[in-house]
Amino acid sequence: MNDKIDRMRPLSSAVPGALSELLRAAPLSPGKVAFAWRAAVGGALERETSVRLEGTTLFVEAATRQWAQEVRRASSTILRRLHTLLGPDAVKELSVRERQR
Repeated sequence: MNDKIDRMRPLSSAVPGALSELLRAAPLSPGKVAFAWRAAVGGALERETSVRLEGTTLFVEAATRQWAQEVRRASSTILRRLHTLLGPDAVKELSVRERQR
């Protein structure tokens, strides 16, 4: 078989790496943080939360107690994904609370 074909990978496997490189190169902004949050948690969780970065703490406000619990439960995975997208020094911790009504 052709060596080039054997080494080919699907485009979808290259997208996360390319996205990470682009995000890390851009200046840290609320839009960049919001984009990285959506990429890290997915659309459903992103719709039920809002985020703001102060220093290296990402404050997450969840729509309900259940969504806040979900973010806390997944916090180590979310932080790992944010480190990949934004770099290891951008977000050091998550502070999660339920949105006040």
